[in-house]
Amino acid sequence: MSAPSLASTPSPSTPGRTPYATPLPVARPFFENKSRAFWTLQAAGWSGYLVLRGVASVSNGLTLEAIVPIIIEAIVGYCITLLLSTLYGYYRQLARLPGIALTVVTLAAAVGLYAVLDAYAFSFQTNVPGITLTRLLGSTYVAFTVLAGWSALYFAINFYLIVESQIDQMQHLEVQASSAQLAMLRYQLNPHFLFNTLNSISTLVLLKQTERANAMLSRLSSFLRYTLANEPTAHVTIAQEMETLKLYLEIEKMRFEERLRPKFEIDPAAERARLPSLLLQPLVENAIKYAVTPQEDGAEIRVAVQLNGERVQIGVSDTGPGLNGARQSPSLSTGVGIANIRERLAQAYGPDHRFEIRAMPAGGFGVEIEIPYQLGEPNRENA
Repeated sequence: MSAPSLASTPSPSTPGRTPYATPLPVARPFFENKSRAFWTLQAAGWSGYLVLRGVASVSNGLTLEAIVPIIIEAIVGYCITLLLSTLYGYYRQLARLPGIALTVVTLAAAVGLYAVLDAYAFSFQTNVPGITLTRLLGSTYVAFTVLAGWSALYFAINFYLIVESQIDQMQHLEVQASSAQLAMLRYQLNPHFLFNTLNSISTLVLLKQTERANAMLSRLSSFLRYTLANEPTAHVTIAQEMETLKLYLEIEKMRFEERLRPKFEIDPAAERARLPSLLLQPLVENAIKYAVTPQEDGAEIRVAVQLNGERVQIGVSDTGPGLNGARQSPSLSTGVGIANIRERLAQAYGPDHRFEIRAMPAGGFGVEIEIPYQLGEPNRENA
């Protein structure tokens, strides 16, 4: 029963409250080693056939000597099916119609050979050995039933393995496509951020504020070194994301000074939770553009993170004008901010997340994100 090779895929494990220090045991598929699976099924199948035929013969009143032809029958069937497995494996590589025709002819020839040998073996139970028409017809019926059933099982298992292999390939391609999309979404942020920051540095240079321009360049270098060190599809801890935001706000603080008032409220229990890198930076940038920039006295930007059971709740809000005027459809100037975050959350968590935009009760604009508490990289196949 030769079958196409099927690579093993580790069983997906659900991220939880325990770090992934010790790998979970992975169940190895039975058909991972097709050769071992074939010999196991072949031995188990014909052993079971021998036992059933032997029990049936003894229960019908036959002597133990009658078991000898049954043993011969099982051995002959075992050998014939070995030959069939080799021929079927060759026929499967041919075109469909020739393969089917050769399979039918081979099965018919195998049934005839099996029936003749079976009838001849059982003829020794009588005083006159030989093959009679009645005995041959009975043996043909048994041979056809056994070999046709074995052939059906052979092709069914191989079809199952082919389907499983194709599913594995599709899942692998989906994971690759998901990773590529995550990288694309992540890389969308850098050009937009760099444009704004370099524009600010250029303004400082034109105003001959070289010390402030040098300081901003130094902080920009630190920010880029920190962010570019991570893979675009990597997940970082809440603590690392907050450090990134603080680096970014230090750069913006050079522009707005006291008009920009950041405030962080981070639950220590949630600091080890993971989320896509630079997920919150567009929200803070959005708040700076729509809350700090248009107001003479600036605004406060509040970033809050808390752990609620198995969920991490993240909020980014400001004390700006809120949802009015031109801010009815909040987004970054390049149009990638809010949409980018939605896509990245969908890619990372599938439906297992919440993303809401709302007006704050005391005025201003807020975004709330809820994601599962995870200490390791999420399983993107599940997502």
